[in-house]
Amino acid sequence: MRVIAGSARRLRLKTLDSLDTRPTQDIIKETLFNVIQVEVPGSRFLDLFAGSGAIGIEALSRDAREAVFVENNRKAVAIINDNLAFTHLADRASVMTGDCMVALQQLERKEKFDIIHMDPPYNMELEKNVLTYLATSKLADEDTLIIVEASQETDFDYLSDLGYEIVKDKIYKRNRHLFLRKSENN
Repeated sequence: MRVIAGSARRLRLKTLDSLDTRPTQDIIKETLFNVIQVEVPGSRFLDLFAGSGAIGIEALSRDAREAVFVENNRKAVAIINDNLAFTHLADRASVMTGDCMVALQQLERKEKFDIIHMDPPYNMELEKNVLTYLATSKLADEDTLIIVEASQETDFDYLSDLGYEIVKDKIYKRNRHLFLRKSENN
């Protein structure tokens, strides 16, 4: 896996050799960043279920102002820190180790995020828990772009009830990226 564009372009990132994480393929990552490229520069980026940190590092490489990484696997956290040091992007990053929901509560006292990306384990409804929390959180407002990577089978019928609008639904062979914003009426 490599950084696709920006200041750390072409640098190879470490990944965790285990079934606990599912690194986003370079082609899918490139497609994702083609969709959000105008929103990334100067943004405050939150990378939930960060794995190796590849998505947040890509955002930093493309001039995100700051990235916060949240990961509960300690081995993956060590890899995120190694990757940040290797790419020379650690000065604009912070890494939180632990449960995603606890991390969100701790971040609540900080400013809102411009982009929130999550890539939770598939088919465990973890994205629903996060989206339910964010629906009433100050971490996201109607300008925040929320991106969920999920399996194609994931049911998102509850989104309008939580006050979200689907901006785009990008479907790949085995998974999808769902782009959301809070409804302005929310």
